[in-house]
Amino acid sequence: MKLLFADDEKSLQQLLGRELQRMGYEVTVCPDGLTAVAALEMNSFDCLLVDLDMPGMTGLEVIGKAKEMSPDTDAIVMTGKSSLETAVEALRHGVFDYITKPCKLADLDRLLQRVAEKRELTNKYRALKRQLEQIEGKSNLVGESQGIQHVKKLIGKVAPTNSTVLVLGETGTGKELVARAVHDQSLRADMPYVAINCGALPESLIESELFGHRKGAFTGADEQRVGLFEVADGGTLFLDEIGELPMSMQSKLLRVLESGEVRRVGDNESFTVDVRIICATHKPLEEMVHEDQFREDLMFRINTFEINIPPLRERIEDIQELSRHLLGRLRFPAASKEKSISPEALELLQAHVWPGNVRELANVIEYATILCDAPPILPEHLPQRFDARQLRSPGTIVKMNGPMTLREMEMQAIYTAIERHDGSKPKAAEELGVSLKTLYNKINQADSVAKAA
Repeated sequence: MKLLFADDEKSLQQLLGRELQRMGYEVTVCPDGLTAVAALEMNSFDCLLVDLDMPGMTGLEVIGKAKEMSPDTDAIVMTGKSSLETAVEALRHGVFDYITKPCKLADLDRLLQRVAEKRELTNKYRALKRQLEQIEGKSNLVGESQGIQHVKKLIGKVAPTNSTVLVLGETGTGKELVARAVHDQSLRADMPYVAINCGALPESLIESELFGHRKGAFTGADEQRVGLFEVADGGTLFLDEIGELPMSMQSKLLRVLESGEVRRVGDNESFTVDVRIICATHKPLEEMVHEDQFREDLMFRINTFEINIPPLRERIEDIQELSRHLLGRLRFPAASKEKSISPEALELLQAHVWPGNVRELANVIEYATILCDAPPILPEHLPQRFDARQLRSPGTIVKMNGPMTLREMEMQAIYTAIERHDGSKPKAAEELGVSLKTLYNKINQADSVAKAA
């Protein structure tokens, strides 16, 4: 790494100038803050190592100038004042960490190695992010329904803040997509976005995955590991399925969220991270609290701002746009998307209940593209459960002889309108003065009643 070292003690200038070079760093030594700022104007540096108390300009002032010129530059402060107030003040200025004087060269080297690891991971993340954006584009919530518009509005409100966000919704509704959208629209968009599924790892590995561990901390720890909190430093950490987190880990997570300090497994000392937390779950956390399966204090800590994603069955009007979007990503070029799915196939998709939500729709579209050699997708390209013969023809559900209940009269009006418009449910919904979603909900309810009977 390319370092700038600024300190007004001549003996320390000579010592660290020599020793840092011996450790393999490229070092520029400055005797005061003003000289350091002049060096920053001439060259770029990976990391600053500055004394807090210098004549003419303090270390924090130097760091402030450096952040204006090069926001990616990391900074470490050296101070003889081993007080908490000094450390907190330095960390508020975006300092990576601090070290007290006199310090051991080995401790300083370990601290600089942490900076190097962070920068390497950040560069890898940015490279991967650019590749993903070229393939998928930026995170984009597809749909114009009232429910999804409300979600977009909430994202726009909370994204610029640092508030903790809890994303709620059934499995397959796109909770991680919402989390990515919050990150992409935040002030941290150029910093790491790291996601972990809390239910996908065994309890014995979660602590090491989140907080990291030092070499030899436990059996099998053959090398030092950087935890995801440290990887996400400066950015966003998405904890998916937070309801699956074991109780033993909930207290440790709460401590990190409240203090901002992380301790690697096997280490005696903590270090500070600046991470925004977004959590998601399909489980009812309040019920879990009452059943002693989730800590109440943690629930309140992560639920600063709540975003609830509506299930796909409540936004039927988005299915057409979602299907076209998925088709464009999978196989059919954008130019043919308008004609890539037939009206008959689309009607079958819109009549489905979608227990698996958007994830299920994505699987259905992928299945159809495998069978379909050329657009448009037809009903026969859909999975067997979408057999068109299973659709009821207009009017078959409603009894035509004898007195009718209010529900039967309502269904008669619906099916009559559908028949009048040659099977077009959108036109029937417009005639009846209801939304397409409401129309499908009533048809699905009638189907459920008929099947139960």
